This record gives sequence, structure tokens and C-alpha cells, in this order.
Amino acid sequence: MRITICAVGRLRGGPEADLISDYLKRFDRTGRALGLGPATIVEVEDRKGGGMAAEAALLRRALPTGAVVCCLDERGTVETSPAFAARLGRWRDTGCRDLALVIGGADGIDAGLRAEADHLLSFGAMVWPHMLVRVMVTEQLYRAASILSGGPYHRT
Repeated sequence: MRITICAVGRLRGGPEADLISDYLKRFDRTGRALGLGPATIVEVEDRKGGGMAAEAALLRRALPTGAVVCCLDERGTVETSPAFAARLGRWRDTGCRDLALVIGGADGIDAGLRAEADHLLSFGAMVWPHMLVRVMVTEQLYRAASILSGGPYHRT
């Protein structure tokens, strides 16, 4: 199952980019044998200042055709890491070829795009900077692959 992280904004070099790169490499190594991956990031940027609706249009165009869409949103379901791993495993096992994890811009994700999503996932009641959400989602992908493989990274 290929995974595309569709995100608003451009991530420049720096500590966040280094962490994301590291977690994506770890995920690809661990997930490959499990039928997970590769994971890639597609960035979109609204240069015309059209707001959330314009960002949503760009994000829709970035979604792989037929992908299961999971939006990262504060109104979504809060899941444990093992529950997220199980969800990834179910999507993979039910024939999902592409999963899109959608991260909005500073104002979040347009309500219309949220309504179209197959799942809404929250990293808690706090609002996180969208660049840190990229780090968190890539780490959780690696953690999920580790859980599904029975690896030692995740400890309960």
C-alpha cells in the first residue's frame, strides 16, 4: 500500500526536514516486507491567497486516484499507536492500494474536504503546527510498521 502525505506548504531544510527524512527511511525499510510503502510527500502551496478552499482544491489534485483519504484534523478520532497500526493493516488487507494522509495549512482543512475523507485522525485536543504534524505522522507510520512487524521500537 503506497502512502502519500499531501501537505500544504513547503518544508525547507532544518531539523523538521531531517526528522521526516529519517522516519520515512525507517518506514520504507520496515514497511516494505509488510506491503506498506513507499511513503512520499507531495507539497502544495496556494500562491494566490485563496484560503482553505483554494488549498483544498490543490490537495484534491494531489490525491492519488482511488486513494483512501485520511485527514489529520483536531476534530478527528484520537487513536493509540497500536490502533493506528491496526487501521493501516486493515486498509492494506482490504485491498487499499493507495492511502493519502492529508495535512492542511495554518488554518486547517476545508470543511468540504474533511467531509469527503474516509477517516479523520487527531493527534489530540491541542492544535499542532502543520510542519510538526508532518514529523509526527512520519514517526507514527514508522511506529505502525514496527508494531505490525513485531519489532522492538514500540513498547507498551
